[in-house]
Amino acid sequence: MLHNGLMSEYLVISTSIDLMRAASDDIVYVSSDGNYSSFVFTYGNPRVVTVQLGQVERLLAEQLTYSGADFIRIGKSLIINRNYISYINLPKQQLVLSGGHASSHNLSASKEALKQLKELIEKGLK
Repeated sequence: MLHNGLMSEYLVISTSIDLMRAASDDIVYVSSDGNYSSFVFTYGNPRVVTVQLGQVERLLAEQLTYSGADFIRIGKSLIINRNYISYINLPKQQLVLSGGHASSHNLSASKEALKQLKELIEKGLK
């Protein structure tokens, strides 16, 4: 896949027991549950790795030169790929990400986090 005219970048996460390599364009979002991070991809097949979300955030920034800015941390337990945002509803605290094969992901986040995200996207339009 091309991203800004370049080939896809890959995120590599290596732990003592496994290694995950994923194209940045395929990552819809990453959610956290304590010491585990679940990656949700455009093609399905979520993958859980034993890495805290803060470490994932750091690796995204370090490894993805061009597409790292596409990933936004929302609250304590969620990193999303801004390219897949399709709907934000502040009163319902609802965020819908759509990516690949007509799948959509309904997530919830705080009103404040969603408000900041909405403003960030609106700024990008100007």
